Amino acid sequence: MTPDDLVLSVSHVTSGYRAGGVFTKGPYQEVLHDVTFDVRHGEILGLVGESGTGKTTLARTILGIVKPDHGSVTHYTKRPQMIFQDPYSSLNPAYTVEWNLEEPLRIYGKYNANQRRQRVREMLSRVELPEELLAAKPHELSGGQRQRVSIAAALIRRPRFLIADEPVSALDVTIQAQILELLRTLRKELDLSFLFISHDLNVVYQLCDRVLVMKQGRIVEQGAVDDIFDHPKEEYTKQLLRAAE
Repeated sequence: MTPDDLVLSVSHVTSGYRAGGVFTKGPYQEVLHDVTFDVRHGEILGLVGESGTGKTTLARTILGIVKPDHGSVTHYTKRPQMIFQDPYSSLNPAYTVEWNLEEPLRIYGKYNANQRRQRVREMLSRVELPEELLAAKPHELSGGQRQRVSIAAALIRRPRFLIADEPVSALDVTIQAQILELLRTLRKELDLSFLFISHDLNVVYQLCDRVLVMKQGRIVEQGAVDDIFDHPKEEYTKQLLRAAE
């Protein structure tokens, strides 16, 4: 497999935190242990595991927020953007949808006002929302609408790779299905790749091409979704699958 086939390589990464915060000298807590995997161009790679197993730390390490103590993270596209479980994590509640979508472009500085306006409306259409919502503030939207705006905000600077951290877990089943279908459509239309983090194996089975299974900061099993779900090798994977039945 050549670099042209990949959007990300994580190689033997070990990382963690110093307990107590950045400005204290508490004991160091290692969270990720010798993690290795690739994200292939055009795929949706699932990452599953129990809460506290290191999934979010891995996302933060990929984004460069946490620096690896050992190993390397290699990006073959520009740095990925993030879709959060809680859209309020990425949307400023004090401002309108239009402001929230336009602000990354203002910061980027390579678009004039007309180009920003056009780009915002293009992305709103991509996530299947009407222009009337541009004047609304996040609290005036439904949960599904807020998540669609959050997806538009992640896409506004045209990334090729996105990390989605539990993006549908706070939504009801009907809205979940709509957002998953939107992600499939965006992957095809915009030639995107995803790392999709979830504790819900049923969602991962519906959406993902391959899956990583993480336990206590280690990747204990990985492979095609059908192989992992139909023929799991690790007892931990079997336990997760039984719990999802």
